[in-house]
Amino acid sequence: MKDLFGRAILDYQTNNSPEDLLTETSISEEDEMSVSYLFRTHDEMPKIEQHALSLAKGKVLDIGCGAGSHSLYLQKNPDLEVTAIDISIKAIEACKLRGIKDARVHDFMNLEGEKFDTILLLMNGTGICGKLKKLPKFLSQLKSLLSPGGQILIDSSDIIYMFDEDEDGGKWIPSENDYYGEITFNISYKGEKEAPLDWLYLDYNTLQNAAFANGIASELLMEGEHYDYLAKLSH
Repeated sequence: MKDLFGRAILDYQTNNSPEDLLTETSISEEDEMSVSYLFRTHDEMPKIEQHALSLAKGKVLDIGCGAGSHSLYLQKNPDLEVTAIDISIKAIEACKLRGIKDARVHDFMNLEGEKFDTILLLMNGTGICGKLKKLPKFLSQLKSLLSPGGQILIDSSDIIYMFDEDEDGGKWIPSENDYYGEITFNISYKGEKEAPLDWLYLDYNTLQNAAFANGIASELLMEGEHYDYLAKLSH
């Protein structure tokens, strides 16, 4: 990984001639993404993210924190102890420059020996899982990091709407994927291309069934306007 996403975040934070990120997926054409969006204030966040943040309690782990906007907002609350993690070295550098007290370069799949009351996975939190077949291990690791009575707040979208209907009114879905929410994500920044990234959009029923199979309770907390939703997982 060239860490182009992190580089864009750090360029924006340090005012080092930041440019838009170019994103392209296996089911959508190239699109521009302004890095400034990752630095949004609480008022600028979607309702689903605002609701998730309002539910945070106790010791909080913000997984895939990016530019750290969620953690930055939460750490203003003296009742919360916030840890922000990301695999991007440059993104964590930017988080520290922004004033996040506990920001670490870490892959949460390797995290052990700590427990959290709230685990946040926002901005399509299921994406990090990558593939549907990895979901049981993904959920098992999240469960291992939860304190008794803890909660995982995770959002995603059901992207079935992006596929064409066939003559019978069903959806035509490419057969090379095990599940229609599995996509490949490509990022370009300042003329460089990142290695392709597996990314998972998960419909709520599939998440609920996988959670149940792993001894985790799930609750649909909120649905957005664009097939997106916020769920709470607990055990």
